[in-house]
Amino acid sequence: MINHIHIDSLLPIEMAQKAEEVGLRKANLDFLTLFFLSILAGAFIGLGAIFSTTVTTGGSVLPYGINRLLAGLSFCLGLILVIVGGAELFTGNTLIIMGFMSGKVPIRKLLRNWVIVYLGNFVGSVLTAITMFFTKQYTFASGNVGLNILNIAESKSSLDFLQAIVLGVICNALVCLAVWLTFSAGTTTDKILAIIFPITAFVAAGTEHSVANMYFIPIGLMVKYYGGVEFFDKIGKTALDFPNLTLSNFFLDNLLPVTIGNIIGGAVMVGLIYWFVYLRKKH
Repeated sequence: MINHIHIDSLLPIEMAQKAEEVGLRKANLDFLTLFFLSILAGAFIGLGAIFSTTVTTGGSVLPYGINRLLAGLSFCLGLILVIVGGAELFTGNTLIIMGFMSGKVPIRKLLRNWVIVYLGNFVGSVLTAITMFFTKQYTFASGNVGLNILNIAESKSSLDFLQAIVLGVICNALVCLAVWLTFSAGTTTDKILAIIFPITAFVAAGTEHSVANMYFIPIGLMVKYYGGVEFFDKIGKTALDFPNLTLSNFFLDNLLPVTIGNIIGGAVMVGLIYWFVYLRKKH
């Protein structure tokens, strides 16, 4: 007898049912498993951010769009590691709202998952930033890697509150669409291909991802305050040239509004819409 491997992609209604099942499973993970998988996801997104930062260093010689395209393609590493490697990412987990709307995931478990995963992502991202700071990679390319780190962090710390929310909305709509598309996948290759274009789009467009910013801004803060006189002399700048890059701006002007936007973009613009179309009870 010949065994056939089923590799056909799932249809959207089947994807919705799978999303609901995955959300239920995520909501019932025990604390330690959930927390450590969340730390991994924060580290994975940090790795994507490291790749993206390195690739775009010295990007002023390229047209803006090409530089952003390279940033997005390299950042895809982060979500590929999360999805294929297996980890818990806050932005993607906003899709658990589908299970909540179907009555399968109680609000207590939904919020428990989001809080634990968010904190775990923060730990993983910041630990990755600390590790990279001690590699002194920011001194590479005559300090240009560090200058790129500072410019990225300064830019993210300079957003208006409403602007940061809306950039967060668009970002996580694309992230959750990437996750949504992977629910159709029958192979690892399918998953990777489904991830590439939405993730590249959100990075290239300059939108804001809360977990990525848990790496981008802390590494910028470390370089600003602890990079040293020799480093700043090399790049011809001082810490005063990055006035908006502060701890308070990180939390209040970026992380808070971007997180709000990410929840709206993922839970409302993707999760609730697909739940309404495919999973609501129609009488």
